[in-house]
Amino acid sequence: MRRRTHSSNRVLPDGTPLRNRLLSALPAADYKRISTHLRLQSTVTGDTLHQNGHRIDKVYFPNGGVFSVTNRMRDGTLVEVATVGSEGMLGVGVFLGDRSGAGGTFQQVADGPVAALPIALFVKETAIGGSFRDLMALYAQVTLLQTMQGAACNALHDVTQRCCRWLLQAHDRVDADDFPLKHEFLAVMLGVHRPTVTVVLHALQESGLISSRYGRMRVLRRRELEAASCECYAAIRRHFVRLGL
Repeated sequence: MRRRTHSSNRVLPDGTPLRNRLLSALPAADYKRISTHLRLQSTVTGDTLHQNGHRIDKVYFPNGGVFSVTNRMRDGTLVEVATVGSEGMLGVGVFLGDRSGAGGTFQQVADGPVAALPIALFVKETAIGGSFRDLMALYAQVTLLQTMQGAACNALHDVTQRCCRWLLQAHDRVDADDFPLKHEFLAVMLGVHRPTVTVVLHALQESGLISSRYGRMRVLRRRELEAASCECYAAIRRHFVRLGL
């Protein structure tokens, strides 16, 4: 499955081309109204946007990059439960009535600013019927489906398959074959120790699928990487397509 890029003639308040697919899908009048309240926020790799258990004051619409929603266990171990990029938003739990962060959210790969919307405006816009509420409902549904697929994937598929799936998802969300990626972050995403990540990436590199060095990842043979992944990558993509997102 080839990557799909999304283009839009719209711009964010500072003139940056809009790449977020949810905001791009809004009717012109709705986007114009909502965009007046958007504030751009620059982020770097490792920045935390939502903290577990802390009250959320803004939701975010990434304009690029890769963000991870994580769950923290009692011993402090983190594991990813959802991956988000320009196809979605951060803070979907607010739409469902939960204004406290159910998980931590931080940036894995930097690639452009995020558009922040104050929670009061988000709640107001989603409380009334219309295209914005409808889009958030669809995105909440696809987020649930993605999380369900991820739970099955973590239970049934080996770490190499899951690593390939995550690399493909990251590749979909950035505008280049080469992107920064720290081994310790990928370990969080896969729920394994860092040495395991090193072994898996070395095997993929020996097979010629990727190149990994100095904290950067390069996808060399996308089709073979898809073949090495589990069924979950394609299944998650089908959920997005089926729901029109």
